[in-house]
Amino acid sequence: MGRRKKCEQIKRTNNVMVRFTDAEYASISISAEQAGYPVAVYVRKSALDERIEVHYNITAELPELQKLIAEYSAIGNNLNQIAQYFHSGGFYSKSMQDEINRHLTALWQLRQEAIKLGGTYHGRVKTHRNKKR
Repeated sequence: MGRRKKCEQIKRTNNVMVRFTDAEYASISISAEQAGYPVAVYVRKSALDERIEVHYNITAELPELQKLIAEYSAIGNNLNQIAQYFHSGGFYSKSMQDEINRHLTALWQLRQEAIKLGGTYHGRVKTHRNKKR
């Protein structure tokens, strides 16, 4: 399936050539990057007095959080291997059910640890936004 065509009102057919000094361009580039926009979009929004939203990426480099992430990853890998086993026609057994329950219990305990570390999380699912194009 090909790319959808834009409405005639949205198509941008006119262009403007603008020249900047190196210092001006560097300043605009930095501002555009901080706002999460390509330079052309940033300049267009600035010229049209549109609202420019700045997006910040917030990261936490806590050792406890890194440990939890590693444990989540390991448990997730184990659960994926179990799922692959069953999807490939693997035999269901009591020991396999015990293994699944053990991993689910570990996930629940890790969730409780994460809540203790950072509190309950309310808000957007994504911790950062991708750059707008």
